Formats: sequence, C-alpha cells, structure tokens
Amino acid sequence: MTTAVTSDQRPGLRAYEDSIRLPFAEIVAKLREMLGVRLVAYIGGVKSARSVSTWADGTGQPGEIDRERLRHAFYAAAVLRERYDIATVQSWFKGMNPAMNDEAPAQVLREGDPLIGAREVIAAAKSFAYLG
Repeated sequence: MTTAVTSDQRPGLRAYEDSIRLPFAEIVAKLREMLGVRLVAYIGGVKSARSVSTWADGTGQPGEIDRERLRHAFYAAAVLRERYDIATVQSWFKGMNPAMNDEAPAQVLREGDPLIGAREVIAAAKSFAYLG
C-alpha cells in the first residue's frame, strides 16, 4: 500500500504546488512581497515598477517566457521562505552564488536559458534551504 506524500512531508513540495496552482497575479503579488518590486521587475524583464503592479493586480501580463521566469523565481523564493526570513531570501537572489558559477540567481533567471536557468536556481535554492 502506497501512502500519499503531503506537502508537509517533503520540503519544497508546497512551494512547487503553489507555483503551478496559483493564478499569475497572485504569484507576482507574493513574489513582490518576498523580493521587492525592483527585483521582480528585473526578473520579469521590465524597468518599471508600474508593470509589476499591473501584473499583480491582474490588469496586465508579461510575455510567456517572462511569466515562466517569474513562476520559477516564485518557486525558488517560496522554498527559501520555508526556512529563512525575507531579507535572507532577497540577499540570496541578489548575491553571487557558488552553485551557479558565482552568478546571482536573479541574473541566471533573467539572462540564462529559461529552463536551464530555472533548474539551476531551484536546485540551488533547495540545496541552500535544506542541505546547507
């Protein structure tokens, strides 16, 4: 007999579930709370905080690739938030990360291949949160 694994039993599972289940506007609003508007704008490929506000209130959306980047950023941030305060999560996204050739996770998400960058950032977030 197989027992279902709940999000309370597997670290990061709740973060993953939320990243695919929540509406995009809610993802952006929560990400903005965790990372701040400037970092969300950077990852989302815009310079304006106003764009982030329109995404968070559901009146606008970035392109598909940037939406996926923001969902992946939310997943990584939510994993980190399970263990750390907001200041630590923000620092982690902005700082050089040895697991990513000393590049900042935000930069890897923004400038790298969307899928490869997401894998690297999420793996590094899990490692930092649960193995570090």
